[in-house]
Amino acid sequence: MTEKIFHTKLGDIHYRIGKSSGDRLWLAFLPGLTADFHLFDKQIEYFEGRYNCFVWDAPAHGSSRPFKLEFYMDELTVYLYDIFQREGIDRPFLVGQSMGGYIAQAYIKRFPGTVQGFVSIDSAPLSRSYFSGWELALLKHAYWMYCCIPWELLVKLGSTGTAQSEYGRVLMERTMREYTPKEYCKLADHGYRLLSLAAQAHGDWEPNCPVLLLCGEKDGAGSSKRYNRRWTKRTGFPLIWLKGAGHNSNTDVPDEVNRLIETFMKENTA
Repeated sequence: MTEKIFHTKLGDIHYRIGKSSGDRLWLAFLPGLTADFHLFDKQIEYFEGRYNCFVWDAPAHGSSRPFKLEFYMDELTVYLYDIFQREGIDRPFLVGQSMGGYIAQAYIKRFPGTVQGFVSIDSAPLSRSYFSGWELALLKHAYWMYCCIPWELLVKLGSTGTAQSEYGRVLMERTMREYTPKEYCKLADHGYRLLSLAAQAHGDWEPNCPVLLLCGEKDGAGSSKRYNRRWTKRTGFPLIWLKGAGHNSNTDVPDEVNRLIETFMKENTA
């Protein structure tokens, strides 16, 4: 894939894009909070050449640093839209893991009719009605909770708590160590604050395109499993539980995730 740069007043966004073909569908991969494009290495390895592929390092993540933490959900969706316009990415399937799934939902709402489908991987609904007041309030005060944890312990918790496979854990540990401890804590804090504010502004809107929910059976991050149960019950969106997978299920059971994404795309191609 080719690395490209999109300039903004807050910093540069780095993204990667495969050689595109006009007769192939687009897949856009959106990694979760603190993760970089390597989170989707197993997906790019499988899908590149079969479909047109895009993956970014979100602002302040990975190679998209330094980047001022002065952006919120609206800015993220506009950045993404502008990059898609620049690259001729038309009606992609959005695949968002965790925070990437929230970004995808905000994008679909802001730019209706521009997305062909959405695959949520260990994410949750952005609709305000799923969150309690105390949950939204707690999301705004993550910095000191993270800072109180010794860095080596935080790295261990971050890697073992998000992935069940050795591959997934090594990948997450390597990603975390790219940040300084203070930088990591500030980024996590900003991400949770961004999520809280976005949920409050989102209302009760649900994605109006085909949706597939994927969630690891051993996902222990936050309340992902509880949210996904409520999400599928309320909307009817199909939910598939991934055996043996944690929060980064696409790194734990990549073959199964790839198969499910491809099947979903084939079933929902206009």
